[in-house]
Amino acid sequence: MKPESLLIELLCEELPPKALQRLSTSLGEHLRAGLAGAGFIPDGAAPHVDFATPRRLAVRFPAILAQQEEREVVRKGPSVQAGMDASGKPTPALAGFARSCGVDVDALERVRDGKAEHFAFRSKKPGEALDQHLATLLAEALKKLPIPKVMRWGAGEAQFVRPVHGFVMLHGERVVPGKVLGIESGRTTRGHRFQGKAEITLDHAEQYEQRLADEGRVVASFSERRADISRQLHDHARALEAVLSDPESLLDEVTALVEYPSVYVGRFDAEFLQVPQECLMLTMRQNQKYFPLLDRSGNLLSAFLIVSNMRLDDPANIVNGNQRVVRPRLADARFFFEQDKKTPLEQRLAELERMVYHNKLGSQRQRVQRLRSLSAYIAAKLDVDAMVVDRAALLCKADLATGMVGEFPELQGIMGRYYAIHGGDAAEVGQAIEEHYRPRFASDALPERGAPAVVAMADKLDILVGIYGIGLIPTGDRDPFALRRHALGLLRILVEYRLPLGLYDVLAKARDGFQNAVALSDSVAFDLVGFVLDRALGYFRDLGYSPEETESVLDLYRQHDLPIDQLVPRLEAIKQFRTLPEAASLIEANKRSRNIVTKEKVADLTHAVDTALLQEVAEQSLHAALCEVAPLVQTHMGSNQFAEALQALARLRGPVDRFFTDVRVVVPEEALRNNRFALLNQLNHLLNRVANISRLPA
Repeated sequence: MKPESLLIELLCEELPPKALQRLSTSLGEHLRAGLAGAGFIPDGAAPHVDFATPRRLAVRFPAILAQQEEREVVRKGPSVQAGMDASGKPTPALAGFARSCGVDVDALERVRDGKAEHFAFRSKKPGEALDQHLATLLAEALKKLPIPKVMRWGAGEAQFVRPVHGFVMLHGERVVPGKVLGIESGRTTRGHRFQGKAEITLDHAEQYEQRLADEGRVVASFSERRADISRQLHDHARALEAVLSDPESLLDEVTALVEYPSVYVGRFDAEFLQVPQECLMLTMRQNQKYFPLLDRSGNLLSAFLIVSNMRLDDPANIVNGNQRVVRPRLADARFFFEQDKKTPLEQRLAELERMVYHNKLGSQRQRVQRLRSLSAYIAAKLDVDAMVVDRAALLCKADLATGMVGEFPELQGIMGRYYAIHGGDAAEVGQAIEEHYRPRFASDALPERGAPAVVAMADKLDILVGIYGIGLIPTGDRDPFALRRHALGLLRILVEYRLPLGLYDVLAKARDGFQNAVALSDSVAFDLVGFVLDRALGYFRDLGYSPEETESVLDLYRQHDLPIDQLVPRLEAIKQFRTLPEAASLIEANKRSRNIVTKEKVADLTHAVDTALLQEVAEQSLHAALCEVAPLVQTHMGSNQFAEALQALARLRGPVDRFFTDVRVVVPEEALRNNRFALLNQLNHLLNRVANISRLPA
């Protein structure tokens, strides 16, 4: 029997929209693995896993066998040693094994398993039918879906993310019998709840999308629905000479809410535009799933786009209904804004005393005091306006006590800027208050240079030191306080603005801010240096540096508190160094000399080279070359000319090669041996001024 398409569909009550795509993809992956493992996929063909709507999860495979192919089965019996006695006759164990296989001992063969040789029986097993396995494979796949919380419905024991009321299992034209989640399989699917045919009987698995579209008014493909919604949104925006505000962030969720999408234009009273547009846009997006519209200058328009689950010639009722719903939401936002403006931000600082930041780390007001001290320290080092920094640090958390941020926590910082400027603070202060949360995610914009960047760094340093210091260290996928994100954000600000700050220095200063009021681990600053630098590997890989290049430079930063503004220039220098013809030889020499010192367990590397003990010509030449090159390297390092320093080191290739060819380092004479160790230490120190080049491939 030739392979046929296999369709599986679960008809459910409304599935959680944010999880829909993940559930659909996972179902397809687990089913494919199960079918392939059972031998029903002849060519490993990938499934079509894109069928997902609010009321259904479905998957279709293009070619599935109705029956497994005949398989060879090898049944292993006793070892040869246990199966034959001293006279070469079968033991009872071997005879019993042959009887259990239904053959004589002579029909058994010998197979090798590792070092041992065993008797075995080789037979052919007829393939089993798809009907015997499919329901079980589906049930196993459903158990593996990423469902955080299951539901139980009716009087049965079945459990799933939402109640299931229908179940299709078609192999070509044939229903594959089976029972899953308490429901017998069939060939009947369902159309759109209001505009489609209630029940659609499928004659063949290949009819699925077309029949649903034609008779059911359902676009089964998630990606097709998404593309259609996106097209309609952009068409309406162009017609209104407007710009969509970040449609991608809402598009997947809206696609998961509709089966037959149509986009309509709604409007609200222009008087609401007196409220900060971020508030209006957030309430439209978060509460109503509308798409706000902006003019070409980025200002919010009093129009928005609605994605409806119904396509009507006259959508007046849908539009009017949505306009009625959004008005009280916008009115609430206006009320919060007007009420909040009555109390200046500085007067809200007292409320922060009652707001717990963390039960082990005190209140938000205590945190503000730490941020002021740390921001002042960083501002002085970077020569940033101390008054702007202090004012922004003082007020940066005050909007947490406002009604608007209480209703919409996503607006923290944004509302602080509005309220600060309304209260008479300078625009620079408001900007620093808003931007000190940046970057909020990996690709987010950085805070601007100056006060915004200073307060942002202080905020992230305080979070890292406080949360890490009380032992809440991320493990595996768990990072409830987003310490990895804050570490990467801090690193990005330091690196991309080339700030001349030492990472350990600012972490230790943040640690001092907690004084003795909080029991933080003594090593928290040192430990966090490694934690932050670990985030740099992926970051610099995305910037085009290899892991080996990055590690070679970071190795120095883990040992010394070097200014971060040197990090990228050192990486660039190492990247150039690797192109030099002398690089491989010097890298190998560095590895070799380090290995010698490590292998011989040299404890004291502080000895100076005694020139009187330099007996071999090669070691004399190497010492002379080191003395000649060292001042050049020092001069270049002093002016941060790292590439030039490495180019100067290239002169050492000849003397280094001759040294390792002609000189035996580990000799019986202790004084001579230690002097050569000292020479190698001098070489290593010079080679590793820019980076630990032993980390590089030779």
